[in-house]
Amino acid sequence: MGQEDSRLRRDDLDGTQAMHREEDLPSTRRDELTQQALAYGLESAASIRDRTIPLFNRGKWGWSAGTFMGVPFLEDMRELGGQDVAILGVPLDTGTTFRAGTRFGPQAMRRISRLGSGYNPSLGVDLVESLDMVDVGDVSVIPANIEKSFDQIDRAVAYLHERAVFPVILGGDHSIGYPDIRGLAPFVDGKVGIIHFDRHSDLSESSLDERMHGSPFFHATNIPNAPPENLVQIGIGGWTGSREGLRVARERRATVITLDDVDRYGIDRVSEYALEIAWRGAKAVYLSFDIDSVDPAFAPGTGTPEPGGFLPREVLRLIRLVAREGLAGMEVVEVSPPYDVADITALLGTRVIMDVLGTLVLAGKLGRIPTKEPQPEAGTPGDDPGPTVP
Repeated sequence: MGQEDSRLRRDDLDGTQAMHREEDLPSTRRDELTQQALAYGLESAASIRDRTIPLFNRGKWGWSAGTFMGVPFLEDMRELGGQDVAILGVPLDTGTTFRAGTRFGPQAMRRISRLGSGYNPSLGVDLVESLDMVDVGDVSVIPANIEKSFDQIDRAVAYLHERAVFPVILGGDHSIGYPDIRGLAPFVDGKVGIIHFDRHSDLSESSLDERMHGSPFFHATNIPNAPPENLVQIGIGGWTGSREGLRVARERRATVITLDDVDRYGIDRVSEYALEIAWRGAKAVYLSFDIDSVDPAFAPGTGTPEPGGFLPREVLRLIRLVAREGLAGMEVVEVSPPYDVADITALLGTRVIMDVLGTLVLAGKLGRIPTKEPQPEAGTPGDDPGPTVP
C-alpha cells in the first residue's frame, strides 16, 4: 500500500461516521421524557439557567434507588397534598470541607430502611398503619454550585410546607440546614425554634470563603422569624470544635448543651430545658439531627467524626422526648456511606427518623393511631343472617 493510500483522513474515522449517524437519530422520545420530568418534577428555582432541569429529580441524574421503607413513590409532584409525610432526599456534599460522600446518604438510608417492618413493639406503633407516607425522590441539586443548590432546596422544601405535608429530609451535608429552614420559615406565622443535635456548633459565617456545612445556623438564625434565642444545640464538644461558632453563640445568645451537660443533668432534664428554649414564644420547632452527634464507634460513616458522642440508646431516647411536643419538619444529615461499616450509620439515621415519626403519632401530632372496627357479635340485632337453607 502506498504512502498516499495509508494517509489518515477525517472522513475515514469512525467518530466522523458516528457524527453523521447521530444527525439522523430522532429525539422525539427523549424530548417527551424531558417534558414529562418537568411536568412531574416542577419548575426549578429562578437561578437555574438550564430550564430542562426539574426541581424534583425525575431524570437520569438521580442518586437514589428505591423508596424509604418501601412507601409509594410520588412521581407527579402536582399530586402532593393530603398525605401525612413526604420523604425528600437532598444528595448534596458541595458544602463538605474535608471528607466528601454525603451525596450518597439518601440512597444508603433508603436502601437500609427496608430492614424493618415499620412496627415497633416497645412504642406500640405501626407507621404503615398510622401514616400516609410518600417518597418524593430527590431535589435536583447543582453539585458545582452551592448557592444554586440552596435555591433548589429552599424551593422544594417550601413546596412541601405549602401543601402541609410533614417533611423528612435525607441529607446530604449539614449545609442544607440553612435552605431547609429558609423553605420552612415563610409558612410559620410566628417564630421558629430549632433543636440541633451535633458535635459541632455549625455557627461560623463561612468556611473556605463559602457558606458550607459549618455555617448553616449562622445564616438560618439571620432569618427574621428563626431567632438565635430559640436555637438549642445538643451534644457540642470535642477537638473539631469551632471557636468562632462559640463566639457567635455567645453574641447571639443561642443555647449550647455539651455532652458533659447531658451527663451532669441527665436526659430528662436536658430534654425539658431544650423544649423550653426552642418553644419559648415559638409557633413551630424544627429538628436538625447530625449523625456525628453519635460516637463514631456506632456511626463511623460521617464526614467529621468526633469521639465521645452519644450512645445510640441515649440519643434515641432524647429525640423521642424532644419530639413529643410536635415538630414542623426534620432532617438527618452527614451520613457518608463511603466511610460506613456494614450500613450501621445509615441504619441509625433511619431509626432516628422512625422514632421521631412514631413519637409524633403517639403524641397525636401526626397521623393517627388506628383501631380495629368492632365486629358485631353473632345473632345481634341488625345482623343479616343470610339465606335460609331448606
